[in-house]
Amino acid sequence: MVCIKRYSSTLFCLGIFVNGLVFTGCHSQNKEAASEQDSVAMCVSEGMPSRAAATQKAQQEILQGSDDAKMVLIKGGTFQMGSAEFADAKPIHEVSVSDFWMDEHEVTNAQFARFVEATGYITVAERALDPADFPGVSKDLLVPGSAVFTPPKEHVDLTNHLQWWKYVPGASWRRPKGPGSSIQGKENEPVVQVSYEDAEAFAKWAGKRLPTEAEWEYAARGGLKGKKYYWGDELKPKGKWVANTYQGDFPSKNSAEDGFVEAAPVKTFPANPFGLYDMEGNVWEWCSDFYRPDAYEHADRNNPKGPADSYDPTEPGLVKRVQRGGSFLCNDQYCERYKAGSRGKGEVSSASNNLGFRCVSDHAL
Repeated sequence: MVCIKRYSSTLFCLGIFVNGLVFTGCHSQNKEAASEQDSVAMCVSEGMPSRAAATQKAQQEILQGSDDAKMVLIKGGTFQMGSAEFADAKPIHEVSVSDFWMDEHEVTNAQFARFVEATGYITVAERALDPADFPGVSKDLLVPGSAVFTPPKEHVDLTNHLQWWKYVPGASWRRPKGPGSSIQGKENEPVVQVSYEDAEAFAKWAGKRLPTEAEWEYAARGGLKGKKYYWGDELKPKGKWVANTYQGDFPSKNSAEDGFVEAAPVKTFPANPFGLYDMEGNVWEWCSDFYRPDAYEHADRNNPKGPADSYDPTEPGLVKRVQRGGSFLCNDQYCERYKAGSRGKGEVSSASNNLGFRCVSDHAL
């Protein structure tokens, strides 16, 4: 099988079989994956490797465009950041952030389509894989694609996430689940299958930036203090689902009690006290901070921007950024990283069909 760099705690493996042979492009750590219990590895998507440097270089200069997203002024303040429930979210510490503006919802397919039309941008998932990353593998087999959640038909052991994540050739933001899928009629859903590079390119075009982890959490809390979830302490306030998460027996039986098996259109669920939608569930959101599990032990207390570099002891050779908010695949049975103060992580060139983003700005646009 061909192992592909991605952003959870092991290497995502794509099996390529030709005439009975199995090609391997890197060293797998699947045994470690089977034993690791940290849900952050299980909730995030499996993605793609670093891509052709020439394509990336050609897209470094993105002309600034126009984004019609409504932004909300988030008045700065001080809050308690982190969570006592997760090792990489400790210690809980006091943080102050300045005023900033934030998109009221995740970037949608319609918004991203306008960006692509205006710039000709090609996302990471759409680019050819670099044969240098996969010595001995035929170039014909290295086709663009990305990771797609593919639920098994029956209940499975939750220690092996490769039972529900599949590498699908042709999967991209235009075809989130691969050939045969489409975003037609889903213009108001959050764009997915976007890597960190893709999100950063859009933000640059729109004259914005990606939020810091501290800004994201401050905004998500909406002024609430010490709550289990970003909306409060009850999973279903007054018996109603208030975020798009997973209900049922993960990963095989999604009861969709909240009305959605996958991503929901933005602004479907109630806004938080700051007027922001889907700050929990729906799709994961990229933040600008490098990921380190010990980041909070050395964090600045005033407008922190995260550590100077990335380090994940489970995959020390990969560059990762923070992701926040969880997705439609999170629940207390398996992935709890949508809870207040929790953190996700992602290899920067990876994407999946439950990963998106939103932007912020230091000034009104």
